[in-house]
Amino acid sequence: MKAVQFEEHGGREVIEYGEFPDPDPDRDEVLVDVKAGALNHLDIWTRKGLPGIDLEMPHIPGSDCAGVVEEVGEDVTRFEEGDRVALSAGVGDNRMDDPTLDPKFHIIGEHVRGVHSEYAAIPEDNLVPVPEGVDWEVAAAAPLVFQTAWRMLIHRGELQAGEDVLVLGASGGVGHAAVQVAAHAGATVYATASTEEKLEYAEEIGADHTINYEEEDFSRAIREETDGAGVDMVVDHVGAATWDESLKSLAKGGRIVTCGATTGPNPDAGLNRMFWNQLSVIGSTMATPEQTEEALELVWDGTFEPEIGEVLPMSETARAHEIIEEREDFGKVVVVPDSEL
Repeated sequence: MKAVQFEEHGGREVIEYGEFPDPDPDRDEVLVDVKAGALNHLDIWTRKGLPGIDLEMPHIPGSDCAGVVEEVGEDVTRFEEGDRVALSAGVGDNRMDDPTLDPKFHIIGEHVRGVHSEYAAIPEDNLVPVPEGVDWEVAAAAPLVFQTAWRMLIHRGELQAGEDVLVLGASGGVGHAAVQVAAHAGATVYATASTEEKLEYAEEIGADHTINYEEEDFSRAIREETDGAGVDMVVDHVGAATWDESLKSLAKGGRIVTCGATTGPNPDAGLNRMFWNQLSVIGSTMATPEQTEEALELVWDGTFEPEIGEVLPMSETARAHEIIEEREDFGKVVVVPDSEL
């Protein structure tokens, strides 16, 4: 088969698309004929190299895909040949409310070989059914960002109807999912983006107020919009570049929920503001199977709509990385095996 792969960490030049041994599914795995995959920021970080993660090389990236079951292992009971499926990439139990939290929790594509290839052998427990009529691009683009946003806002952040929530980077993968989740929950949604086109899109998917962070400090704009009160929740997956302004945007007793730090993980903590205003910081990663099902049911029925910014052949995955790194487009970037085009 052909697969996206790299043999060392580095810039986009390390990405290749070429021959790779066909996967041989274990007893509890399903061999999937991949029809589409989607990229996330974690693909960029994995390519560059994440501290503490020693990947088997060559590494196949990719934590989102959808396709057709080609073969099932002897112990597989939930799927059979011909079923339509999508990947839910978290392996193990990552629930912070469970004292049996799995210390071996990891993510397919980030810690182990991923799914941006013509075929992928995937554990049965990491697959979700995809209804007929759902486009492959949508099925590939939805799982990671919508389950992440759903758990982050609804289960970890406990967002309530009537609250004010600020979503940073509202046109990106997790950002555009978070706007839709927050609007669905009945919150008043404030959203930031860098261009008028992206701001208009944020309004189309549920934002009530938008802020161009290239033209003004979003914390100042939030104070003006809320008569100095601030918002109840900030969804910050950006990190170091936005942390201080995120804290300034919160009302007393407010909370930040975060699932990532694309601009760096070590901002000034702002402890004085945190304790004085009695703020909470809530971390969240991926979702449980039940939470993933909750979120994806709302994708499959059309309540939530993943935005597909670009569809490229897998042989142009380096270009897909460039689009994400340079923030050239909004929504998800999807890659399709060249053999499917």
